[in-house]
Amino acid sequence: MFKKMSLLTLAALMAVSLAACGKDSASTSSAAEGKDKITIKYWYAFGDKIEEAKLHLVDEFNKSQDRYKVIGEHQGNYDDLHAKVQAAFAAGNAPAVSDLEIASTGVFANSGMLEELTPFAERDKDQVKMDDFIKGLMGNAYVNDKLYGLPFMRSTPILYKNVSMLKEAGLNPAGPKNWQEFEQYARVLKEKGKTAISMPADIWFYEGFVAQSGGQMLSDDGKSAAFNSPEGVAPVEFWKKLSMDGLMKITVGNEAGANADKDWANQLSAFKFGSTAGVSAAIEIAKGNNFEMATAFMPANKSYGVPTGGCQLVMTSKLSDEEKEAAWAFIKFMTSKENTIYQHKHVGYLPTRVSAVESEELQQHFKEFPQYKVAVDQLEYARPRPMENAYPEVAKIVRSSIEKAILDPNVTPQEALNEAAEKANSLLKK
Repeated sequence: MFKKMSLLTLAALMAVSLAACGKDSASTSSAAEGKDKITIKYWYAFGDKIEEAKLHLVDEFNKSQDRYKVIGEHQGNYDDLHAKVQAAFAAGNAPAVSDLEIASTGVFANSGMLEELTPFAERDKDQVKMDDFIKGLMGNAYVNDKLYGLPFMRSTPILYKNVSMLKEAGLNPAGPKNWQEFEQYARVLKEKGKTAISMPADIWFYEGFVAQSGGQMLSDDGKSAAFNSPEGVAPVEFWKKLSMDGLMKITVGNEAGANADKDWANQLSAFKFGSTAGVSAAIEIAKGNNFEMATAFMPANKSYGVPTGGCQLVMTSKLSDEEKEAAWAFIKFMTSKENTIYQHKHVGYLPTRVSAVESEELQQHFKEFPQYKVAVDQLEYARPRPMENAYPEVAKIVRSSIEKAILDPNVTPQEALNEAAEKANSLLKK
């Protein structure tokens, strides 16, 4: 009798167990090999080769272990992604992990949307090796001395050159090294019936030009605008001069960046400023259109200077303990030495770890494709982007004022930036 009851009890327990494994849950999926997998979502920005690389890494993570499953979902560009994450967080269904453009880290962290990563990094210090991350890429990872993100697909703007076009114009393809040389090259190209550059009034590029002039976007305490200083006005004066002299084409509208890229790809312009994330695609474009291309530092003014950019991986708050562990395991995997090497070679984003840069694999890669190494070398002159809560809105105001200054002959750069500074100050002081 005892044996019969035991068998029935065991059967009942097994039935209950199997039923529990089949229940739907926000954090679990169906059983795999007798174990529940913790399932989390990862939201990311951008498509094409960037999306290809991210989804490859997601797939590799899922194959690498049997505890967690990550579902990657595309959410548009950074602005689209940020808006969707904020809406999802308010609705209580935010992704566990998300790309986050570095300048928005402060906004998200200060609003309580991000989980602090300091305890995880300290606990797993032997695995994550924080000292291995390139220091120039860590400025936007901390808010109030607390770690909120790990560098993932990071970038700087660089100069892309059509070497074939420069040679045809009798110009040394090693240049231009500074603003003065850039103007000289532009005048020679105009004489040959060519445009030196098509460029949007991009805030990221502008930050670089301000740095090259020895200035900064905001005051040291982040409470007021500094871009209307002489160092901040100088880039806009330079761009307006080139534009009025027919040496530069300023693209505007929602497709401004894409149209500038098209002009360079179609050999209508000799130069373009663009993210390191475009190196791989640019090599393919040059090969397909039968021209030689090279990359270089952004030209110097008083000195070289460049902002960092791209995204880091962040963990949203309000997760269960199991989801936090799943998110942290995924973030560690995605930012490993091996995976930063992969995404650098596949796309062009900066390798984020010293060990990756020094690896035999990347050293050989740099020898074969020197276009990739430029951004790594330029990090010597890199600076973080402002992270004040109001900065994303301030950036939009500044961009609009730059376009107005360049395109309206009756508005001076100083006037336009002074007006932008007044609007910015009212936002920064809130």
